[in-house]
Amino acid sequence: MKRWLKMAAGAAAITLATAGCAGSGSGDSTNSSAPASNGSLTVWLMTGTAPESLTNSLHKEFEDAHPGVKVKYEIQQWNGIQQKLTTALASDNPPDVIELGNTQTPAFANQGVLADLTSSVGDFNGAQWLQGLKASGEFDGKTYGVPFYAANREVIYRKDMFEQAGITATPKTRAEWLDAITKLKAKFGSDPEFQALYHPGQNWYELLSYIWDEGGDIAQANGKAFKSTLDSAQAKAGLEFYKQLTEASGTKAPKDADEATPQQAGIYGAGKVAMMIGVPGEADTAAKTDPSIKEKSGAFPIPGKTADKSAPVFLGGSNLVIPANSKNAAAAKDYVKLFSTPKYQTELAKAGYVPGTSTDVSALDANPLTKVMAEASKNGRAVPTSPKWGDVESGQNPIKDMLTAYLTGTKTLDQATADANAALDKLIGG
Repeated sequence: MKRWLKMAAGAAAITLATAGCAGSGSGDSTNSSAPASNGSLTVWLMTGTAPESLTNSLHKEFEDAHPGVKVKYEIQQWNGIQQKLTTALASDNPPDVIELGNTQTPAFANQGVLADLTSSVGDFNGAQWLQGLKASGEFDGKTYGVPFYAANREVIYRKDMFEQAGITATPKTRAEWLDAITKLKAKFGSDPEFQALYHPGQNWYELLSYIWDEGGDIAQANGKAFKSTLDSAQAKAGLEFYKQLTEASGTKAPKDADEATPQQAGIYGAGKVAMMIGVPGEADTAAKTDPSIKEKSGAFPIPGKTADKSAPVFLGGSNLVIPANSKNAAAAKDYVKLFSTPKYQTELAKAGYVPGTSTDVSALDANPLTKVMAEASKNGRAVPTSPKWGDVESGQNPIKDMLTAYLTGTKTLDQATADANAALDKLIGG
């Protein structure tokens, strides 16, 4: 999940100037957390998350409302953060407020190192929470994380190519999407380097959209554990469409790698690709190859089976948590409460994120790509809230293996899904 969060933080928003400090904090991520006291509040946010203008304003307002309490703001790097969090949360003097990746939250909740915030949900604007992210902060029937921000995938496309191919409206269904691909190939297919859709074989976050759209899931809760469901008819149907899309797309992407290997934005920016599936800021990355690509690009939600709604999307993002051993828990709750207000959620939206505790996403309308992302996020979901989910993403991911095996023909549909199901059960089933 850390790699996705880095992509979401860097690509879903503009480049954020967060290297400095805010309030009276040091902003130095190399310093370990000092013991909290009634006179200080230590806050850890990740690099590239909140704009400096936001944190400066937030910390001033918080300190003005809490005379004598100073915010010690420390920006953390994703590289190495897991071990740093493990050590800090197990200590007697952890930071008071921490940003956690949404797939990290259940694991730490299971360890008993996070404060139970269930009774305080209403104080954190709970009625306005982004529903797809809300689940990632819950574990065993209790709430431990407050939604911070999210980002999700969409289809980014070349408006000029669509126009030249005679495509007058963006696809709303899978069938319309496949039809658009046919038209693009008819117009540009004489170029051997052309790809109607750049479609790597292991973009498993995208696969989730098709499985969910079929009414399936990758796993279901089984008490505190989870039972894998990759061998269900719905999951198989989602995988079949992924293969159909791959074969129709004319893609030259590897079947044994994801969208980051190589970085798909650079390939899209090179000018011979009509579509890619990614987060909005990947258009900014593509512009490093061709500065004109941003003006040429539009976006539409990942199409669903029917036109009445787009496919569900995976929400990557973060939660705000309060460690169980915080020495200033009351002030920490006030800090999270202030961050959850419309004022600061709007600032997050202006920076290009889907806000976690506000349904007002109008600030994202200024950019056509983030506007589409915000609309699609309403039908967003999280991965299973297993405390062992980190093992899925950091190790030999059985969902990626399943995709490659089926796309390359080394396994049948039934073999690929059965093997992946068994492997996933070993990771999250106990």
